[in-house]
Amino acid sequence: MQTPIATDNPVGSVRPLLPWWAVGVALAVLELVVFVTQDRGIGASTAYAHIVGVVWPTLRNASWSGIANAASWEEWFLLGGFLGAWLMTRIRSRVGEAPRTVPPRPGRVAAAFAGGFLLIFGARVAGGCTSGHILTGGVQLAISSLWFAVCTIVAGVLAIRLLRRVMMS
Repeated sequence: MQTPIATDNPVGSVRPLLPWWAVGVALAVLELVVFVTQDRGIGASTAYAHIVGVVWPTLRNASWSGIANAASWEEWFLLGGFLGAWLMTRIRSRVGEAPRTVPPRPGRVAAAFAGGFLLIFGARVAGGCTSGHILTGGVQLAISSLWFAVCTIVAGVLAIRLLRRVMMS
């Protein structure tokens, strides 16, 4: 969840470390490596089911046999994403480029949780997870993934416009 940015250091003042096309190429290479080595694409939601199944074996269901061996790399993927974001925040704050944040209000936290829940629910209804649909499904030109990406972007734009109106009034 992103916290509100303090006005003395807006987000626009933070320059990206890599150009957008370099990030795209890196994601494409990562996707290819995962396809070749794991025989599946990038995704993350299976990791949560795998962790729950490892911690509470009584909660394992019929899908466990399909995820037991395949999901462990996703846990490393999620851990790497978390650690990478933390590391970049530390590096940026030391060079004075990281935007200062203020603690979020409880209403924003609840709204972010509800929005995240709806996003994940929609992705699962479409047969996947958010990262799996947009990254892996998009690469494969899967119709459900393309529809999910379009709906996610449109809903995001509409939500931002609605929130800006609410916040400005």
